[in-house]
Amino acid sequence: MSRLQVVSGKGGTGKTTVAAALALALAEEGKRTLLVEVEGRQGIAQLFETEALPYEERKIAVAPGGGEVYALAIDPELALLDYLQMFYKLGGAGRALKKLGAIDFATTIAPGLRDVLLTGKACEAVRRKEKSGRFAYDYVVMDAPPTGRITRFLNVNDEVAGLAKIGPIHNQAQAVMRVLKSPETAVHLVTLLEEMPVQETADGIAELRAAKLPVGRVIVNMVRPEVLDAAELELVRGTARSSFAQSLSAAGLGGARRGGHAERLVDPLLAQAEEYAERYALEHEQRAVLGELGLPLHELPLLAEGMDLAGLYQLAKELRKQGMS
Repeated sequence: MSRLQVVSGKGGTGKTTVAAALALALAEEGKRTLLVEVEGRQGIAQLFETEALPYEERKIAVAPGGGEVYALAIDPELALLDYLQMFYKLGGAGRALKKLGAIDFATTIAPGLRDVLLTGKACEAVRRKEKSGRFAYDYVVMDAPPTGRITRFLNVNDEVAGLAKIGPIHNQAQAVMRVLKSPETAVHLVTLLEEMPVQETADGIAELRAAKLPVGRVIVNMVRPEVLDAAELELVRGTARSSFAQSLSAAGLGGARRGGHAERLVDPLLAQAEEYAERYALEHEQRAVLGELGLPLHELPLLAEGMDLAGLYQLAKELRKQGMS
């Protein structure tokens, strides 16, 4: 597995949940994973049922086998102060600029700069080593911006390196792109078995490939259980209405007389079966579209009880079972 795992997806597909579950899955058996948030929504803190994340790496969970998950919510302003100290040794001058509002102005007026700082901080965590020579983190998982913005977000350092031909900014941008365009990185896209998310996934993959960014896997989230298969649906369609009423009556659900309780149940049940058949056909059609993308495909179940910390561990277990660890 690549050491930097980037997770993107159309809004509403649950990409933050998948990123968190992936971080848990990768941290098994004593490994250490850093889960990075770049959008300032504090979604990771909510999932792990902890207080809002500060701009520091904090342990938030223990994975099966004793592995650890750390989390970091990257603040662009503070990341810029880090950058100014690292490359220009501004120190107190950088803090003075922040008090004057210059840091906030710089990161707001130049959105591309925000992306440079966010990707740069994540890549620094990937490259960081301890005194022993071991990497500080075995894996870094980034909960990245949505699919429609992911290619520009990851490719911004290429643009910066082209604009700044020499100096520390140019060198930093090139170092970040060496990580992002290498086998060290994999960009996974999260989708649902619905037309719009699947189409946006296909478009996102095409854009990532055109930018020569390493596409990883497609993860289908919130997959509903299959109640009836194709043969059973065909049997429902071919069964006479009266036979349904008789079967319901035999099961003790009302008399078989015309207008009885069993007969009144037939129409709602057939309507529900038809609705299910339409969804079944749509989902199989979208699976076929995803299958044509030529990428490994994983599916995560819809959790009937809703998403909580126990559900997150359940999804992590499912990802491990499917080979994503």
